[in-house]
Amino acid sequence: MAKYNLQEKKEKPALYRTAIKPEIIDEIYEQILKKMIVEKRYREAKYTAQKLAEEIGTNSRYISAAVSLRFQCNFSELIAGYRVREAIALLTDKRTRGWTMAEVAQACGFANRQSFYAAFYRIQKKSPRQYQDEFFAKLGFPRHKQ
Repeated sequence: MAKYNLQEKKEKPALYRTAIKPEIIDEIYEQILKKMIVEKRYREAKYTAQKLAEEIGTNSRYISAAVSLRFQCNFSELIAGYRVREAIALLTDKRTRGWTMAEVAQACGFANRQSFYAAFYRIQKKSPRQYQDEFFAKLGFPRHKQ
């Protein structure tokens, strides 16, 4: 018997993903896009797949399947991606350049500054402050001090 009973994880696709009709996945995909792009629901810090499912009249498994099949990620990664794109828009806007990172994080739907930094770094491979400083340096603006 192995000391830690470690086994190689086997990837097996969730059967419900292939059992859902493509037309249903397409409809859910369209509804997700509407909720994210038009309504910007990702700005809510406690927005969940369950809440989204309730809003569009389906279940969270169908949400999971649609996100996986159409966005090639999970729901948390999808939300983080929209939030980071929103953060980039705020970080590169001269009108919001003086905002603190906590203010940017809150405006984008992150629960706190730490989760904002973690998601931003995971996606952009640099901190939000570094991203902002590099952006404005390219435009010839001096480094922003807070």
